[in-house]
Amino acid sequence: MAQAGQTPRRAATEARILDAALDVFSAHGFRGATLDGIAAAAGMSKPNLLYYFATKEEMHVALLDGLMDTWLGPLEALNPAGDPLDELRGYIRRKLAMARAYPRESRLFANEIVQGAPRIAPMLSGRLRALVSEKGAVIRQWSAQGRLAPVDPVHLLFAIWATTQHYADFDAQVRAVLGGDDPARFEDAQKTLEALFVDGLRPRA
Repeated sequence: MAQAGQTPRRAATEARILDAALDVFSAHGFRGATLDGIAAAAGMSKPNLLYYFATKEEMHVALLDGLMDTWLGPLEALNPAGDPLDELRGYIRRKLAMARAYPRESRLFANEIVQGAPRIAPMLSGRLRALVSEKGAVIRQWSAQGRLAPVDPVHLLFAIWATTQHYADFDAQVRAVLGGDDPARFEDAQKTLEALFVDGLRPRA
């Protein structure tokens, strides 16, 4: 993979290859993806592909590394100084927006996790765990202050991840059950999830 100082032409070619690799990985997973398939998707020969990336693992790691800041951004934006219900509402909306805008990236991440996270395990036990601990402490404090109903913050986050990412990772199932590409599905999902999580966590008398 090119280092800092690469030419614009090389950068553009690598971006094209990674976009093609994202298509292939998100559709077939790491094990099902092949260099031949990625080369075909990128519109180039396999030897030409190998000039830029020596292995499919190198491409896979590059995609995952590039995804992490985007993936963690919605949780990092949870503001301790904000209104708890507004902050949770915003977090749900940001996660749904990501599912809508980045379905391939979501499936890439999901496939990696299903395979045991062999390439991103250090990130999960390091950066992600630290972020969940930090934001979990915020949610726990909101509950202690009576600003949220009592809730286990980690399992709350797990539930939000599962329900929002469902619309990307299980898109085919969603479309099948809804009977097509319903343009309102994300708006309807947002209302439902806010009713579950936000209304369900309003402070109790």
